[in-house]
Amino acid sequence: MKYIFERKINYYETDKMGVVHHSNYIRYLEEARTAWLESLEMPFQEMEKKNITIPVLGVNVTYKHHVTFADTILIKLNIKAYSGVRLIVEYEVINKATKEIVLVGETKHCFTNQELKPINLKKYAPEFSQKFEKLVENKNK
Repeated sequence: MKYIFERKINYYETDKMGVVHHSNYIRYLEEARTAWLESLEMPFQEMEKKNITIPVLGVNVTYKHHVTFADTILIKLNIKAYSGVRLIVEYEVINKATKEIVLVGETKHCFTNQELKPINLKKYAPEFSQKFEKLVENKNK
């Protein structure tokens, strides 16, 4: 099941040409991912209380169209892969008004403790792991 995050573009996020600067999209993906985890009842605050962090290992995006100030974007995200140690999230950013695909991409993550030592979420926090596993199961249906 895809999660959809809606966001309006702010003026300060645009460049001299009046379009959103490419670096802002990485922030948008993080905002969407944070809201997604909250919707799954796995907010960052709860994970950090359990000594869990989810660092970004990589970002791969392809820009298809641009958006400008006051445009609204929809960020559709879904789990692409989950192993207990690593997580890949896929994204599709759409201009709400024109329905054009603005960006497609993915972020790669791992799970660590606060000391940044890798952990296996299946053993370390099975209640969170089960939620990710269920998303993978539902994705493949």
